[in-house]
Amino acid sequence: MKKIGEISSAVKVCAVIGDPIGHSLSPQIHNAAFSATGTDLVYTAFHVQQGDLRRAMDGVRSLGIKGLSVTIPHKVDIIPFLDEIDDVALATGSVNTVVNSSGTLIGFTTDGPGAIRALEAQSVAVEGKRILLLGSGGAARAIAFALRHLSPLPVLSILGVVKPELEKLVEDLNKRGGRKKPAPGSLVKGDMLDDSSLEENMAEAEIIVHATPVGMSPETGKTLVPAHLFRENQVVFDVVYNPRETRLLKEARESGALAVSGLGMFVNQAAIQFELWTGKPAPMQVMTRAVEDALYSANK
Repeated sequence: MKKIGEISSAVKVCAVIGDPIGHSLSPQIHNAAFSATGTDLVYTAFHVQQGDLRRAMDGVRSLGIKGLSVTIPHKVDIIPFLDEIDDVALATGSVNTVVNSSGTLIGFTTDGPGAIRALEAQSVAVEGKRILLLGSGGAARAIAFALRHLSPLPVLSILGVVKPELEKLVEDLNKRGGRKKPAPGSLVKGDMLDDSSLEENMAEAEIIVHATPVGMSPETGKTLVPAHLFRENQVVFDVVYNPRETRLLKEARESGALAVSGLGMFVNQAAIQFELWTGKPAPMQVMTRAVEDALYSANK
C-alpha cells in the first residue's frame, strides 16, 4: 500500500475544480482510494473562477492532468472545452467528471449513476418502478436523466418549487431523456410541489427521491414530507448526506420505509470517477470510511 504523500516522478494528478472549493471532501475520498490501491495518482483541489475556465482547461491539457471532478459553477460551462461527452452527460447537459485519455478530454456525469448504484447497493430494483422525484435543480436533473436511461423505464413524476426550472426539466426529459421517441405511457409528469400534489404522488410512489437541500446541516429540523405520508415498503432516498440520517429519513424509517442515505450516492459517484480514471474496481469500504471520518471531523 502506497502511503499518502509518497510521490514519485511517475505520479499523475487528478483534481476537483470549482468556485468555491474549500469545502470539498473529494481530496480525502480519492487520495484514500489511490493510497489503498497503490495507484500512482494524487488528488488535489483547484480554485477556478468562472472566467478562468478556458485557461484552466488549457492547463489540464498542457500539464497532462489525468482527470477532473467538476463542481459548481462549471458543470455546464466546461462542455465546450471537451473533445467528447458520453450519452448520459450529453442528455443531462452537465458534466461532473473529465477523463484525459492521451490528450482527448472526455466528459461524464457520475451523479445520477451514483444515485442508482446507491439504491442497488441496498437491493432496491429501480427499473420499471413508480418513482417520485422531489426537486428540479442540478441533483434532480442528473438523477432524472440517469433514470431515463434504464430499461424498462421507471414511471417518473417530478414535483418542483421553481416553475421554469421544473418545466424545462420535464420538457427536456420527454424530448431527449434517453429515447428518441418516448413510448406511449412513458412520458415524465411534472407538477408544482404543494400539499395536494405531494399527497397524491406519495400515495402512488414506490421510491421517493429527495433532491433538494432541505434538511441539510445546519438546518436539520426541516423536511418536505410530513411523516404521515410515508408507507411501509416504500423506499426513501435523500441526496443530503450531512447529517447522515436527515429528519426525512428518520421519519421514513420509523414509518416502516427503507431509508437510504445520500452518503451512498456521494461515495458511489466518486467510485465511478475512480474507475473511469484508473480502470480498477473502487475500494468502496475505504472510500466510505474516508467520507465518514471527514464528516465526523467537520461536525465536531
